[in-house]
Amino acid sequence: MRVAFFSPLPPARSGIADYSEALIESLKPLVELEVFSGPHQAFDPARFDIALYHVGNNGHHGFVYETALRHPGVVVMHESNLHHLMADLTIKRGDWDAYVRECEYEGGASALAFAGRVRKLEVGPDYEGVPMTKRLLAASRGVVVHSRFMREEMRTAGFTGPTAVIPHGAWIPQADRNGFRHKLGLDELTPLVGIFGYLKPYKRIAESLRAFRRLLRLVPNVKMILVGEPHAEFPVEAMIRTMGLSANVRVLGFAPIGDFVGYLGACDIVLNLRFPTVGESSGTLLRSLGLGKAVMVSEVGSFQEFPDDVCLKVPVGPGEEDLIFEYLNLLVSRPDVARQLGERAKDYVARECNWATVAAQYAGFLDAVVHQREWGPGEASTFTAETPRAPKTSSTEEAEARSHPTIEYLQGWAVSDASAEYLNTHRTRLIKTLEITPPGSAEDRVLEMGAYLQITPALRTKLGYGEVRGCYYGKLGRSDHRSVTNTEGETFECEIDHFDAEKDVFPYPDAHFATVICGELIEHLFEDPMHLMSEVNRILKPGGHLVLTTPNIAALRAISGILQGYHPGFFHAYIRPAEGTGEVDARHNREYAPREIHQLLENSGFAVARLETGEFRDEPHPEFGWILHLLKRYGLSTDLRGDGIYAVGRKTGAVRERYPAWLYT
Repeated sequence: MRVAFFSPLPPARSGIADYSEALIESLKPLVELEVFSGPHQAFDPARFDIALYHVGNNGHHGFVYETALRHPGVVVMHESNLHHLMADLTIKRGDWDAYVRECEYEGGASALAFAGRVRKLEVGPDYEGVPMTKRLLAASRGVVVHSRFMREEMRTAGFTGPTAVIPHGAWIPQADRNGFRHKLGLDELTPLVGIFGYLKPYKRIAESLRAFRRLLRLVPNVKMILVGEPHAEFPVEAMIRTMGLSANVRVLGFAPIGDFVGYLGACDIVLNLRFPTVGESSGTLLRSLGLGKAVMVSEVGSFQEFPDDVCLKVPVGPGEEDLIFEYLNLLVSRPDVARQLGERAKDYVARECNWATVAAQYAGFLDAVVHQREWGPGEASTFTAETPRAPKTSSTEEAEARSHPTIEYLQGWAVSDASAEYLNTHRTRLIKTLEITPPGSAEDRVLEMGAYLQITPALRTKLGYGEVRGCYYGKLGRSDHRSVTNTEGETFECEIDHFDAEKDVFPYPDAHFATVICGELIEHLFEDPMHLMSEVNRILKPGGHLVLTTPNIAALRAISGILQGYHPGFFHAYIRPAEGTGEVDARHNREYAPREIHQLLENSGFAVARLETGEFRDEPHPEFGWILHLLKRYGLSTDLRGDGIYAVGRKTGAVRERYPAWLYT
């Protein structure tokens, strides 16, 4: 499906520009996408199946609006009022007659009378019940909104065509909390409240400042920051001085997105209040939830549709200031409550609002509009670039029974005392690797990279793969036939192919395997791990899985070591040559953090299906309790701190970035 995508993009100061930039990245693997981000790009509608128009209520979207009228397509209504956009397209161009005509078309005699007052400069061109959406909706083949509230607004405005409620995508950003707190002159324990975005009165700033002033009497060290461009008609600095809050409240002004996210990360509490609303969603809100912050929203419009356990909702009207104060007092006095609220928020948006899911729903709805059929969100799976795996030949009960091999079972295949000792030493890691490996069927093939035949037989006998193959470092073209018999007399045979995983083209056809296992291998690579990842992507079927395990450089053990002046690596020491042979096993050349593995998978065309850490051995580590205390005190994550990383990626498309900047210079 060929899609023309119309939207402003950064550096335009528009939240929709940021939204579109993120959506494009996830939509590209699903459709043939061409982006139009300005008024001077030539557009030939005959080249496309459908056009997707992102429309917002400011002048950045003028070219989008005008193209949508000339060439009808699917319109994304980010808010239910376009009056300011229409004023930009008419009044700011000196065409008062066009403004008056648009008002009359929108609302008849009453709107015409309003336009007359605007023309006489008696009132400003504002919402006032004249949303200016009628002409655009009449020309649209379909409409996308982000909430049920907005869907009802579109129906009220008269649109009767196909609509899709697609959640606003959520960023799960990383922020240097303590770095930005240091920049603000704050220590790790000072409570910090933040208000973000364009500093207009409708953000309930006056109510929030009055509630904050009451909180200050109870918690004298609490601070507040306001990050965003001030509004010319809203003297927030003067308001802060009048309330006597200058020592505790700072207006930081407009901040580039990197600093904007950094200041969000520095906060303990984010106020995302607003009234009135025109159905808009908030990129700031989604970023705040993605950062795991405790957030307050106004109980209006689309915001009331968020689950009650992921953000605190404040009704507008009498008692609003009191409730803001009570919530602030609760969250500041009970940081555990704030932390739990933030954790639930982050889990919710990662599950329900991730960009991959959002993009799949867009693709599904666009396809439905093109083919003039009904659509439901459940159809998004058609556009996840995943081919369903072959049906299993065994029953679910048999598959479950096969998928949990024990260490005793693996020991039965040990070919020597040394092999048995290795299995016992690494039992936790090996059993965990098998547990996270998706079961196969008689039609499925699996490749184990770096195969020592420790878990290899179980891939067939326990996980059910019809063909099991191994590979190891060596000269391309060599292949060894291996055969082992276990203590029960059962024989397992497979081929072990040799090649250099960093340089050679793997000796397998495209889309050959259902699963590839890369256990404790990537940390040994010298120069080009993305070559391995690219080849794994190539030989995996669409929807196939990569199982990857590797030591964790961000483990509690590593933090403890580096803070006490030692190397944080798990296996960084040089290895003495074996006596009599002169051979040296491969040492670790680069160990990874869990977030890096997440990036590595995404750069390589995989969706992260599983990412967790755990021990290599089941041993208690009470000596690391002080590290956990330190992380909690400084508001740092205690997740993913085990010694080993266990990840599963699902192939969703081609490699996205061959040389990602975080990994290559």
